[in-house]
This record gives sequence, structure tokens and C-alpha cells, in this order.
Amino acid sequence: MNNIHLSRRHFFYGALLTGAIPAGGFGSTASLVRLGYKSPNEKLNIAAIGAGGRAEVNIRGVDSENIVALADPDSNRAANVFGWYEKVPRYKDFRRMLDKEGSNIDAVLVTTPDHTHTVAALACMERGKHVYVEKPLAGTVWETRLLMKAAAKYKVATQMGNQGYSSEGERIASEIVWSGDIGNVTEVHSWTDRPIWPQGMMSLPPEEKVPDTLDWDLWVGPARMRPYSSAYLPFNWRGWIDFGSGAMGDGACHSMGAANMALRLGAPTSVEVIKKEEFTPYAYPKKTITRYDFPARGAMPPVKIFWYEGVTEPPYRPEGLPKDDPFIGGRDAFGPSRESPAKAQQAQGKQPSSTKSQATSKTTGGAGGTGFVNSVFGNAAVFVGEKGCMTTDGYGERVRLLPNSRHQEYQLPPQMLTRSPGHYKDWIRACKGGEHACSHFSVSAPFTEWAILGLVALRFEGKLEWDGAKMRFTNRPEANKYLKPFMRKGWELKDIS
Repeated sequence: MNNIHLSRRHFFYGALLTGAIPAGGFGSTASLVRLGYKSPNEKLNIAAIGAGGRAEVNIRGVDSENIVALADPDSNRAANVFGWYEKVPRYKDFRRMLDKEGSNIDAVLVTTPDHTHTVAALACMERGKHVYVEKPLAGTVWETRLLMKAAAKYKVATQMGNQGYSSEGERIASEIVWSGDIGNVTEVHSWTDRPIWPQGMMSLPPEEKVPDTLDWDLWVGPARMRPYSSAYLPFNWRGWIDFGSGAMGDGACHSMGAANMALRLGAPTSVEVIKKEEFTPYAYPKKTITRYDFPARGAMPPVKIFWYEGVTEPPYRPEGLPKDDPFIGGRDAFGPSRESPAKAQQAQGKQPSSTKSQATSKTTGGAGGTGFVNSVFGNAAVFVGEKGCMTTDGYGERVRLLPNSRHQEYQLPPQMLTRSPGHYKDWIRACKGGEHACSHFSVSAPFTEWAILGLVALRFEGKLEWDGAKMRFTNRPEANKYLKPFMRKGWELKDIS
């Protein structure tokens, strides 16, 4: 009977996934081949653009390699990392760092406010440097496509900082969906407790004196210049439209990662913000509900994705689920919960690799701290299938079938996807000539693109019809001006043919 069961599963896999995944499966992409790649046993020379807040975590994640240069326009914010690497050259302007230290740099971490991701990453790729870029990859559709084209043109290894994409849980969730055990998925409800920073501001803040430790002109970079205010720093920039991408940028690339992988989501046909609370010309809303409609993909049917921001309790619960059902997460969920590098080291009885041990735990999230809080109810997703439901947590992990009685008796389908060695190790391996990292730009750029279409939809009432092939909204031409960013003089970017 077991052999018959397996053969039926594999038969269903083939029918379900026709045209939906690479012919050789995930991990089948040919290894990057390029003169100058390092041996797997040779350390990379890594520079960091952004050295404070979230950058502390990213730098710790790659500190098995050589950290050779640091750039940050805010020396006070970067003080911890500067202290860790006292002998490493440091700069305010990343462009000067690349010019001066470029011959000694193999790869670069880009951990900056959202509005400078593209200019920083592109400057690195143009010089042949591999890049790891925090999520969201960029704030506009044009930028995501520019970065994807640049990665292909310059043949560099890339990775976006959505750690869940490397997790065991997202692969387990995908294999459950592909097995057909919850049937065709027709809806996904995904949410975040973000924003945990100010949003909905009605006006710009009053001007303040620029701190001596900050180069405000460099920090503003390609955005519209405005007077300095502490309302933007160190982390509240995320809620301001000119600098950040709101809760969408912070949470969607995590909470919706499992859906993007399992359902092989490409371009949606439409996007609509069906609820928003206190959206202003300056700042993102305090709460939103956004709907995306995706067409059939191979044998997968059309699917609706609902994204909720600013939740205080789960906004969706499958009908008829017992009140005492664990619903999301739990000790018996499939797939381990994500741990920070520091926690992983502690679990193995190891000390952090340098004096940078305690500083990160005191920071608060995103490019301003340790990252996305993986709370059970505050960040999660529910997959609604024709034969049942499945939930994941905020990183696409702690996978659970519903109801709990089904979860308790469920046996996982055969493993179909290769497992990642870890998000940073995945990228380091790619930099040294291994296969592409799991969230390289040909994966993460289309993912980011469909998510941030919701930022454009905030500005309009009703549904926006999207033509991904032509990169345009077809029913509201005036929306197309928001597909490309404003670029201040001296920071302009050109397209790549």
C-alpha cells in the first residue's frame, strides 16, 4: 500500500507542477562559472554598506569570512560595528569605499534604508562584486527589474535578506501543497503586526540640527532633500514614503515567502487595497488590507492573496475550526523555528565569534535592529485549499495542518526540494562558485515586484489591472508614474539593456 501511495503522490506532483517549477527541480540551476571565484576553503573579503542596526546581524552572519571595509554615513549608529573591527577601513560614502578598497573586496552586504538599496547594490555589481541586499529588494518595480538585469549582466552572486526562503519550513510547506494533500489552494491570508514604528503622519516634522556624527546629505542619497529631523532616525524612516516601504516592505517578503515558493507566484493580474487607515501624502497607513489576484500557473488554479497590516489578532481563521485548536505554530509544528546566529551558537554551546556578542540583542528591528519578530499570531499565513488548510508563521516556518486532529496523524510527503545550509551560508557558497542562493535576484526581484505593487495601489481607489510583461497598469495609466523612483541629481540610474 505504501508504494501505491507514493506513486500516486509522484503522479500528482507531475500533473500539478507542469510549467510551474524548473525542469530539474529547485537547486538544479547550473553553478556560477567565472574566472576569479574563490575556493570553498578560501575566505571571502566582504565589505558592508550600512554598519548599524540590522547591519550588525548581517555582519555577524558572515563573520566566518573576512570583513575588510565598512561604510555608514552615521558614525554614531555604526559605533558598535566600528568597535568590533577597529583596524578595518571605514567610510561615510560607500562610493568612496568602493573606489578606494574595491581591489580588496569580493562581496558586499547592503543593509541601508530602503531608498538606497538600488544605488548601493548597483554600484557594487557594476564593479563585479557579489551582493547581499536587505529586503525589500527595492521600493519600485523599475528598480527590482534593474537589479535583476544587473545581476545577470555582471554575473555576480546575489541574495535578498528574506531568511525564511532558506528555511526548512518553507520547503515543507511547498511539498505539502505540491503533494495535493490540502487540494488546490485558492486563497492565502497573510498578515503582520507591523507597523511598530510611526505611520499615518499628517505633515513633515520640523527641522532640527544635524548631529555632528551624521552626513545627512549622504543619508538622504537619491531621495528628495528635506531638512533633517530625528523623526526619521534611527529607524522610523520606514514609515515615510520617500525613505521606506512601510509594513509591506518589512513584513511581506517574510510572511508571504512560503506562498510565493509553494504557489510559484509570478505576476498578478490585479492588485487592490480594500482597506486603509490614515494614508497621507507623506506616510504609509497605520493599517491596510490588500488583495492580489494571480492567474493559473501550470496546473495550479487562479489564487487570491490577502495581505493585512497592523493586526492585533489573526484577521482570518478557517470556518469551523475548534476554539482550542493551536491554529498557528506549536511545539509539534513541522519545521524548526528560525533562530538568530547568536541563539544558534548558544544552542550549540558556542560563544559568539568576537566581542560583538551582546550589542545586537538591544536593537529593535529591520535596518534599525535585529529583524522581523516571529510572533505566533502577529505574523503568519493561512493557505486555504479545497481539501484542507495549512498555516505557517512569520518566516514561513512552524508548518501546521488544520484542524489539529489532522495535523497529529499527518505524515509528510516525500522530500522534493534540497535543503539550504543557511541563508548567509547559501550566499557565501554562491559567491565562491556554488549554485545560486535560494533568494537570488531572479527569484527575489519578481517576488518583491508583485508585493510592492500594493504600495502603488495605496494611492488609488479600486482595482489596478496589471500587465507584467509590459510593466504597466492598463486601467489607470496615471498609476504608472509610481513604477519608477524619483532620483536626486547626482544619483541618477540608467536602465540596463
